[in-house]
Amino acid sequence: MSSQMRFRTFVLGYCLALGLLLFAQRHQQPAPSTGYRAVIDLTHSINGHVPTYEPAEKSVYQVKTSATFEKDHYFARNISLPEHYGTHIDAPAHFARGSWTVDQIPAERLVVPLVVIDVHQSASANTDYQLSVEDVANWEQKHGQVPVGAVVMARTGWDDRWNSEKSYRNADAKGTMHFPGFSLDAAKFLVEGRNVAGLGIDTLSIDYGPSKDFEVHQYTLAHGLYHLENVASLAQTPETGATVVVGPAKLEGGSGGPVRILALVR
Repeated sequence: MSSQMRFRTFVLGYCLALGLLLFAQRHQQPAPSTGYRAVIDLTHSINGHVPTYEPAEKSVYQVKTSATFEKDHYFARNISLPEHYGTHIDAPAHFARGSWTVDQIPAERLVVPLVVIDVHQSASANTDYQLSVEDVANWEQKHGQVPVGAVVMARTGWDDRWNSEKSYRNADAKGTMHFPGFSLDAAKFLVEGRNVAGLGIDTLSIDYGPSKDFEVHQYTLAHGLYHLENVASLAQTPETGATVVVGPAKLEGGSGGPVRILALVR
């Protein structure tokens, strides 16, 4: 081999090695920072074992495989379920005729500051506990005023019962359920005094279990709030400083629907 050919071979090898080195360095660079140190999923998986407010709702949930890899070369299912099933959103139209349905809730109201008020000790002592104005005041004394447009979540610790429908519904011999909720006074304060966008809780309902008239639903949904029920993992979520992302299916005319809830923690 001539010296000229050896030189050309050396140059080509050098260029190849340099290119591989630059390629490797480019792929080793970290992804751009999103500004958040953690993302917490506040959502229970949907399946046939989800605790329901009405036992009859169980029969509505159905899953049928409509395509398989073996037959169709892809996988798909048909699913039937109630709008208010599992971790879900209540749209204002759920209790207020003519108000926003799920698809009409403004997108900017679905990405807002998250407030978590921890009342799990009170709820442990009293299964019918209702989050109070005093609980809100104690939170504000520690963290400052509830931000305008926030979603306020009550952490009752009830999601520890999620895998036992009997314990989660906690019905007595007469069929009356017993689980924590929001008091009407606290709801009115958060609406009128703090102008929040929504309420959330880790139980079956914003109203406590024994409620017969759903007075918190009636009041807050009529004022344009939405509710998030059967929320998960609030014990892992900071009481302040996070942003909540609420992602419901955009069901036209929906009174509610399954929702994926994410807490973005700075």
